[in-house]
Amino acid sequence: QVQLVESGGGLVQVGGSLRLSCAASGRTSNRYTMAWFRQAPGKEREFVALITWSGATIHYADAVKGRFAISRDNAKNTVYLQMNSLKPEDTAIYYCAASYISNDDPRNYDYWGQGTQVTVSP
Repeated sequence: QVQLVESGGGLVQVGGSLRLSCAASGRTSNRYTMAWFRQAPGKEREFVALITWSGATIHYADAVKGRFAISRDNAKNTVYLQMNSLKPEDTAIYYCAASYISNDDPRNYDYWGQGTQVTVSP
């Protein structure tokens, strides 16, 4: 079992920045791919970014490319999402997730955090 806890969400103005963190505990020795997803009200959960255990493979959704950056510190069992140039359409609950499979389908992710709210005001 892996427990994931997100932090760092909040209210920010358009064009601002936030850094989300996701701290893992439990079976953190397993080499999970970590990902961020988000879900806006009335919408399905969507992929944002993923990073493999080694960091050698990183993928972003087209909507966030060039603005968001995912990283991880395996010594701290933490994954980060740096979000810059935020837009109102980035408003959502952001979730981190862990999987042995490196793809953007949320059904392949075994462990999820509780989510952190990000609100971008116009």
